[in-house]
Amino acid sequence: MVSIYFATKDKIYKAAEEEGRWTLETIEGPEDIRSIAFDEISNRLFSGTFNDGLYGSDDGGESWQRLGEDALNKRVMSIAVSKTEQLGEFSVIWAGTEPSMLYRTEDGGMTWTDCPELLELPSEPEWSFPPRPETHHVRTIQPDLHDTEKIFVGIELGGVMRSLDSGATWEDRKTGSHHDSHSIKAHPFVRGRIYEAAGEGFAESTDGGDSWQKFNDGLDDYTYMVDVAANPGDADTMIASVAQGPREAYMPERANTRMVRRTGDNAWEFIDAGLPDAEGSAVFALLTDAGQPGVFYAVNNLGIYISEDAGFSFDMVDVEWPDEVLESRVLDAVLVK
Repeated sequence: MVSIYFATKDKIYKAAEEEGRWTLETIEGPEDIRSIAFDEISNRLFSGTFNDGLYGSDDGGESWQRLGEDALNKRVMSIAVSKTEQLGEFSVIWAGTEPSMLYRTEDGGMTWTDCPELLELPSEPEWSFPPRPETHHVRTIQPDLHDTEKIFVGIELGGVMRSLDSGATWEDRKTGSHHDSHSIKAHPFVRGRIYEAAGEGFAESTDGGDSWQKFNDGLDDYTYMVDVAANPGDADTMIASVAQGPREAYMPERANTRMVRRTGDNAWEFIDAGLPDAEGSAVFALLTDAGQPGVFYAVNNLGIYISEDAGFSFDMVDVEWPDEVLESRVLDAVLVK
């Protein structure tokens, strides 16, 4: 059974598959949601908001509890659950905020520690988010899937930062990575493979973030990359959600986005089979499951799409789609087994 939680501005939805049949449940969440996560150890659902902090639910979204009210910045832009570090009843949870700060909790969000040395990096004075140039935020968090103490964060707009000691100290962005970082993903089985989707395109590391290489061949004008996912069965095969720029990426009324695929050293190729027309299609949130090699999940305002042939083609999930999602942007998504 697979479940996908995805969030629009004021609601969370749970799409669940059982024996080939999908259902969709609407969950009333906090207002102005920007990020979600699910801890499979505690079964706690987390929701980060733009101006009202972080919330948690232990009953599938029936009720919500404010978490870290006195510890976190109120704009929680990203949340990540560690796959390698579980302490008692909870996984370690990371939260990234605006202004940029990274926080860690070991007790499901009741108490938090911050990572102040993140803001001591030499590049920090250059960080700035263009729509709100006076600030910046932690857009994406990727705890390493093989090394418990290694974690990556993507600053929008600042770049990929790496810690080798659970956030106590930090390394600045490295040559070859992009600065407008949107999504960082790690491969579940191949140690050292890290992928970055950014406003300038794609970059990857094969040595755990020691060095990076940019690769935009085949993207044409669609170099604004918002999300990326790698095939669990083949670290050299990946898909990405792309647009020609931020104006065409997010809002359905002016969106024009596409999906691309790359394998090995080959150029990116556009995917059309089974996907909606680019016009009116906002960027996809891309998901994989380590136990399903060759399978990709993609969610946007128009539906849920699944590829079972390593990204060559997709099929749309047969489920009644809410009108409010058609007119919304999918802000975050998470897959749960």
